[in-house]
Amino acid sequence: MVQYLLLSARTGFRSASRVVNAVTEFFDVQWEVPAATTARSWLLRVALYQLLVARTIADDWVWIVDHTVKIGSEKCLVVMGVRVSELPASGVPLQLSNLQLLALRPVSHSDQFVVEQQLEETISKTGVPLAILNDHGSDLKAGIRRFCDKHPESQSLYDIAHKGALLLKHRLEKNVQWKAFCRQVGQTKFKTQQTELAFLVPPSQRSKARFMNLGPLLRWARKTLRILQYPPASVLQFCSKARLDEKFGWLRNFEENVKEWSEYEELIQTAIHEVRCYGYGRQAGYYVALSLLPKVKTHAGRQLKDELIDFVMTESSGIHVDRLPGSSEVLESAFGKLKSLEGEHQKRGFTSLLLSLGALVGTIDRETIKKALIEVPGKRLETWIDENLHQTNQSKRRIAFAERNLNCNKSGVNTNATQY
Repeated sequence: MVQYLLLSARTGFRSASRVVNAVTEFFDVQWEVPAATTARSWLLRVALYQLLVARTIADDWVWIVDHTVKIGSEKCLVVMGVRVSELPASGVPLQLSNLQLLALRPVSHSDQFVVEQQLEETISKTGVPLAILNDHGSDLKAGIRRFCDKHPESQSLYDIAHKGALLLKHRLEKNVQWKAFCRQVGQTKFKTQQTELAFLVPPSQRSKARFMNLGPLLRWARKTLRILQYPPASVLQFCSKARLDEKFGWLRNFEENVKEWSEYEELIQTAIHEVRCYGYGRQAGYYVALSLLPKVKTHAGRQLKDELIDFVMTESSGIHVDRLPGSSEVLESAFGKLKSLEGEHQKRGFTSLLLSLGALVGTIDRETIKKALIEVPGKRLETWIDENLHQTNQSKRRIAFAERNLNCNKSGVNTNATQY
């Protein structure tokens, strides 16, 4: 029950233990309630089983790879895999349950040669993959290129979402109007969040992956412009039209820009949706073109549409099967669930919870959990952690501060005194 609470209900370890305890008391059943540390150990043993279990060697594997990073200089290469023969039906995007964790390799230093070596080691799990889907991060792109040069039967595929973000970045990053708009958004958020207009505050702008997350900001701009044009009674009961104009009237200067940027966003999200659901393949360019044509309203939009179609056709040109995955968003989803599970621990660098990625993908049923707890004893889990994970930042911090206090005590300094 604890495993289902952790994986399905997304409770924390202490919460899962308390829920089981509450159920036993309410229904008066005689269950042993596991402690939070026990629940954590069980989860990691299931995850390690998923990582170590033997996979079928075949020539239709597709790897989805990415680096995950925490505070500090360490990187971890994550390799997820899915077989073409086991892809969901056409029109259905990849789910976490379709993926298998093939490799989890934290390193203190990563470059193209390290990535190539890590990929070579993963061959022992599946054989040489048919394709490797990635986001073209500098280390990954060069390392995968070296790998594919050595194994020409494998090809590199560029994730559609990251390509879309790159196309947006080229159009907006140096755009004077875009910079002015973002500056005004930031000022407006600061000036209204503690006022009666707090319900109209713009969303926070992300510092990372900003061009992959423009949707909420542009939706806010469009809706706020409509409110300025036709203020509804539900808004005017809290403020006057003059007050709205005072705080948000500047948006009118960007009305045409917002329309153009929204067209960009709609075109890119439409292309992403098509590739997410149908992948790259022989007909991918044709179907993406059909879906994009009705969305084009301007000359700039037509140029972006052509670039998106050309990109999808290029990525699909070397594919000799019906389709291959073209979106790595499912892997990003796994990272998001990992962060939720880690909570505050994610600020400490890589901890043993990194391994829980193995329990977030694939099919976890009673039989899998039973096998995992039999075949992966606690000692084996401890060995894997010792061999693969380095000292956490929290551990380093604790030791450093302890040594400082020790040195202060030796020198006769009062460590209890407040230092200014």
